[in-house]
Amino acid sequence: MSKMASVTAAKVSSERVRALYSAYVLGNYADAPFALVKGEGSTVWDAENRRYLDFTSGIAVNTLGHCHPRWVERLSTQLKRLGHVSNLFHTPQQAELAKALSERAGPGKLFFCNSGAEANEFLIKLGRLHGLRKCGEEGRCHRIITAKNAFHGRTFGGMAATPQSKIQQGFGPMLEGFRHAQFNDASSFAEQIDESVCAILVETIQGEGGIHPAEADFLRELRVLCDAHGLLLILDEVQCGIGRTGKFFAYEHAGIVPDAIGMAKGLGGGFPIGAAWVAEPHAGLFKPGSHGTTYGGNPLACAASLAVLEVMEEEGLLERVSAKGPDWIASLKELATKHPEHLSGARGMGYHSALVVRGDPAHWIERLRENGLLTVRAGQDAIRLMPALNVTDQELQTALEIIDFVFGTN
Repeated sequence: MSKMASVTAAKVSSERVRALYSAYVLGNYADAPFALVKGEGSTVWDAENRRYLDFTSGIAVNTLGHCHPRWVERLSTQLKRLGHVSNLFHTPQQAELAKALSERAGPGKLFFCNSGAEANEFLIKLGRLHGLRKCGEEGRCHRIITAKNAFHGRTFGGMAATPQSKIQQGFGPMLEGFRHAQFNDASSFAEQIDESVCAILVETIQGEGGIHPAEADFLRELRVLCDAHGLLLILDEVQCGIGRTGKFFAYEHAGIVPDAIGMAKGLGGGFPIGAAWVAEPHAGLFKPGSHGTTYGGNPLACAASLAVLEVMEEEGLLERVSAKGPDWIASLKELATKHPEHLSGARGMGYHSALVVRGDPAHWIERLRENGLLTVRAGQDAIRLMPALNVTDQELQTALEIIDFVFGTN
């Protein structure tokens, strides 16, 4: 038996996995308390067979929960036919996914990549190409305005677009060409506009920053600003899109149409994929050779995404989140009112929600985990709660009971 086979065959335990991580995995993530080995729906099990209700959804990734039968079947079938060929060739899966997403976003075209960070890098390049078209001189109209407290990824473009010291620290100097304005304050964005600006880039809901939804009037005012000054309105829906708010895209609640959209996370339901939709007037800015990716939009990733879209439609998940989401948010707010010594409120839309705690959320995330509910931090004061879109009523109720118990006994 080879060394690799002996490792695979060894008894799996959280302790063993942690030891291997400590020895061989780069320490850019905090140490985890246990290893997860199995998932089904909204439930996961660790290596010691303890079960948890998963309200992280892989950080808004597992749209259909874990191992949905249709998703597994589509991936398995595709894997037996064709796994990867690169974008040197067309594949029917990518073509069908591009059509499906365009039908949801509007007339335009798609670029496929591997992650939200890559989608945002593409959108930054789109903004600069638009600036070149607008001003006729490279570098003259290249600046992009983003929001304070934003998060657009950890690449150099994404970091520069993210005005948070915890993200940028140690990697300076940042890429030049970004200005930052106050979220939900269109006048603050207007003050930053001059002839050097080519685009505005904002999250429809700030996720990593603490689950702060963009107000509908704010998005409408940004649309007017961009139209008046010839700027692109680019929306980062990497975390809040793909049905999480009860609409396929969160910006739909405001009744606007952006010029470009970044998406990822929930799009693949657990398989890595990112995408950017570009409205028809701007889709021709990229020419052959101007941008690319080896793995982006491969047949496996697109098969997974097509399965997600099919299940969302067949099971009426948008309608379900739209119907259940307001009650879920209201229930979280009731718990905050019930435990004011520890909670100061709740915020979010649909199943993109958060409890706002007094002090550091880390202690409470640990206590919730000890009682069987997995959550994730957001910003300085919030606990993200992101159930799968097909979470059951009983699972929602169980989560509320765990939250009530934990904040009522500490």
